[in-house]
Amino acid sequence: MKLTNTEKKEKSTMQFTVDITPEEFDKAVNAAYVKNKSKISVPGFRKGKVPRKVVEGMYGASVFYEDAVDIILPDVFTYAFGEVKERFVGLPSVDDIKFNDDKSATIVFTMAKYPEISIGEYKGIKAVRPKIEVSDSDIEAAINSERYKNARIETVTDRPVQNEDYVTLDYTGYVDGKTFDGGSSEDYELVIGSNTFIPGFEEKMVGMTTGEERDLELKFPDEYHTKDLAGKPVVFHVKVKEIKQRIVPELDDEFAKDVSEFDTVEEYKADTVKKITEQKSASADKDFEDNVLTELINTVEGDIPEAMIDEYVEGSVQNLQGNLASYGMSVEQYLGMMGITMEEFRKNVRPMAEKNVKNTLALEKVAELENIEPTDEEIEKGIVEIGESYGLSAETAKDQLNREGVIHELKLRAATLLVVANAEAIDPPAEEEKTEAPAETEAAEDKPEAE
Repeated sequence: MKLTNTEKKEKSTMQFTVDITPEEFDKAVNAAYVKNKSKISVPGFRKGKVPRKVVEGMYGASVFYEDAVDIILPDVFTYAFGEVKERFVGLPSVDDIKFNDDKSATIVFTMAKYPEISIGEYKGIKAVRPKIEVSDSDIEAAINSERYKNARIETVTDRPVQNEDYVTLDYTGYVDGKTFDGGSSEDYELVIGSNTFIPGFEEKMVGMTTGEERDLELKFPDEYHTKDLAGKPVVFHVKVKEIKQRIVPELDDEFAKDVSEFDTVEEYKADTVKKITEQKSASADKDFEDNVLTELINTVEGDIPEAMIDEYVEGSVQNLQGNLASYGMSVEQYLGMMGITMEEFRKNVRPMAEKNVKNTLALEKVAELENIEPTDEEIEKGIVEIGESYGLSAETAKDQLNREGVIHELKLRAATLLVVANAEAIDPPAEEEKTEAPAETEAAEDKPEAE
């Protein structure tokens, strides 16, 4: 086997030409024959006992060439990469295969090289850091959220349905006088005002009393997800079976004692302000880091092979499959619900994949320029910490995690810290500053979601 030519191509790719000797190729051909002989039938011979020369005589000398190439290709790739001693990414792409008269073979293939990039000045990057402001509405929203979490639910018998009530009901829907799939239920608990049902349903239930039945004349939205029902008039016959209300505790010293370690509302509010400030500060730090890295990414110059971006895209697909599997859902089902194809999904995630590739390359370059090398102690600690993030014990992490992968991750972390520590924070432009929204009576996270 001999590497007879290498040629650099565009987009950081390299083309290899490898000659395979007649002896090496014949060995691969014989391996292909052995692999297939159990499936070969020829009159006069028992199945699986047909000599190779007989098969080649009947079907031609090249009958096993295709399988022989598949068998020898891994050795060809390994040999060629060992000769040039460069880093490559992705999978090889075979460009040409020649079978020569002397029964040797020549294989030409292309492989993406790990790109050589350059970056701009990475110390002193200017990037926006959001201002940290804790408004009265932030405090009110946080405290109201805690109040709603600690509310109690009581049955109501002395008044009709009103907004925010929990109503247990039976309902049956009719389109053109006929019921339809998914249009009926018994003992369904609905929060009035949650916008769980189609527009008008919950509003028309306001004022009903326990035991009352009523017909709600409505219309499905034109963009309703079930096309057969979209835009059609519908009548829902509903019966109220029970009304419940949420009793929210008063904001007083007793409440403070119940939900915190403090004895007074004033102390509880002060602690709430402290926690909100810490949360906003952490969020601002993360935003600042993201903005700094974006500025760094924008300085990257060099040809990045499509294979690197393809790997990140496929990683996104695999992550999606894993996440959906935990919910018992297939990718096909999810994409069908989203109304997109796999090709469209890959296209949608590609810009982020490209950004992630550039981010990794830029931080690798910083680590190289700064001679960042984690110590053995840092590596051991990193293995344990990364293992914990996957729910692995220290011993299991040391046994299962790739040490080189951990070292790479630690280098990127150190490079990130260095770049961010040397960056200059600037205030957001005036037009980008956000106006605080008024406090809501109930935190959004506590409100029931629409179906």
